[in-house]
Amino acid sequence: MIVALSLFMTSCNEDWLDTVPTDQVGSADAFTTTGKALGALNGIHRSMYFQWANQGEAGEASMNINRDMMGEDLVMTSSGNGWYNTTYQWVAHRSETASVDYFPWRMYYRIIANANMIINNIDNADGPQGERDMIKGQALTYRAWCHFNLVQLYGKRYVAGTANTQLGVPIMLTNNTEGQPRNTVEEVYDQVLEDLDAAITLLEGYARPNKSHLNANVALGIKARVALTKQDWTTAASVAAEAREGLSLMTNSEYTAGFNSYLNREWMWGSTVITDQTTYFYSFFAYMSRNFSSTNIRGNPKAINSVLYNNPIFTATDVRKANFDPTGLHTALNLPAAFTRKPYTNQKFIAAGQADSRGDVVYMRVAEMYLIEAEAYARMGGHDTEAQTALNALRQARETVTANYTASANTGQALIDEIMLNRRLELWGEGFRFTDLKRLNEPVDRTGANHQTSLSVITNIPAGDVRWEWLIPKQEMDANDNMVQNAL
Repeated sequence: MIVALSLFMTSCNEDWLDTVPTDQVGSADAFTTTGKALGALNGIHRSMYFQWANQGEAGEASMNINRDMMGEDLVMTSSGNGWYNTTYQWVAHRSETASVDYFPWRMYYRIIANANMIINNIDNADGPQGERDMIKGQALTYRAWCHFNLVQLYGKRYVAGTANTQLGVPIMLTNNTEGQPRNTVEEVYDQVLEDLDAAITLLEGYARPNKSHLNANVALGIKARVALTKQDWTTAASVAAEAREGLSLMTNSEYTAGFNSYLNREWMWGSTVITDQTTYFYSFFAYMSRNFSSTNIRGNPKAINSVLYNNPIFTATDVRKANFDPTGLHTALNLPAAFTRKPYTNQKFIAAGQADSRGDVVYMRVAEMYLIEAEAYARMGGHDTEAQTALNALRQARETVTANYTASANTGQALIDEIMLNRRLELWGEGFRFTDLKRLNEPVDRTGANHQTSLSVITNIPAGDVRWEWLIPKQEMDANDNMVQNAL
C-alpha cells in the first residue's frame, strides 16, 4: 500500500495546503521507523505518474510532452481534441492562470515538500543505517531534480562565466507556510549540486528493487545533466561516463519494441505501471503512442519534424528512423480504419493495447549519457577524439546494417552539429527539446518542416525572448507577498 504525506508545503501560504489521494499517515508517525519512511518514499515514486488534476497532468510523463511540444521536433498533425494545443502554440506557459503553467510548479514543489519531510526526519528513524542512507539519498535526489526542473522552466538560463544573479525559484529545504522569495539562478544550481553530491555518497552500493527507485547511477545522471546545463563541460563528460559505467545500450530489436518496458537494459530510471494502476486517458501513451484508441491519437497522431527525419546524416538503416513512418500507413501495426494516417508519424511509443493505455515511462537512458559525454567533450575544445568515441559508440549501436556504418571523423562545429542532430533523433518524445534550446540560447525554428502554421501558430521564437520563462502561477502570486513575476 502506498503511503504518502498529507501536507503540500511549498513556497506559499496555507491556501495551498493539499493532500495526496492515497492512504495517509501523520508526519510524526511516518518516520518512527525506516520501514514507515520507505512507505513515504514510495508515495513520491507513485506521484511520478498519477493524475495530478487535469487529464493532461500524468506526472513527469506529461511534462515530457509539454517540453517537447514547445520545440520544433514534435509535430501536431491536427488539433485533435484540444490537449496540448496551447502548449504547442507557446500560449499556456505564458498565462499565469493556465493549468499547464501551474502544474509543474505544483507537482515539483509538492515532491520537494514530501522529500523535505523525509530528509529532515529520517536520521532519527529506527532501523539499519544502510536503510536510512538509502531513503535519504533518494529523497535528496528528488529534491535536487525538482529544483533543477523548476529553475529551467521559471528562471532565466544559466550563463557560464557570469554571477548568474538573475531570478531563479525559491529554494525549499524545510517546509513552512510563509511565502519565500526567489533565489538567484546560481544559488539554485549550487543547492542542486550540493544535494546530488550528498545523495551520490549515500546511495553508493545501493541495489534497488526496480528502476522506479533512484540509485547512484541516476543521481550521477542528473548531475551530468546539471553540469551540461551549466556549460561545465569537464564535469559533464566525466560524470556522464561514470553514470553509465557497467550499463549497456539496448539492441536494435529492443529499440523498436515500443519504449514501454522499464525492464529494457538501457533504461536507468523509469516508472512501471502495473495492471491495477492503469492511467486511462491521462497516460503518456494516450497522447504519444500510435496504437491506443483515444480520440487524441486517432485524430492527431504525433509526428517527427520532416527536416530532421530526412537529414542525410542518418542512414536509411538507422534503427531510430524505423520508429517513424514517412508514409503514415504503419502497416505493421494493423491500425483500424478510424486511425488517421499522417506522414512522418511515430510508432516509437506503443501502448499495451488499443483499449489499454498502460506503458512504463522512461526518464533516463544510457544513450543520453553517451550524448552528454560526446557534447561536453566536443564543446570543451581539444577533445574531439573523445567526443567522436562517445558519439560513434551510440551511432554504431543504432545501425542495423554493419556495412552502412561509417565512424564520424568530424571535428569542431561540424562534430557538435552532428552530436546535436543525433541527440534530437535519439531522444525524440522524451522531453528534452525545450530545455536543450534554452540552455544553448538557441531559437525555436519550425520553418521548412511539416508543421502547419494553422496549428502551431508559432514558427519562430528568438533566443533570449522573455517567452522562454514560464510565468509564476497566479496561485503563488496571490499567496506569496515575496514573489516576483517574470517579465510579461
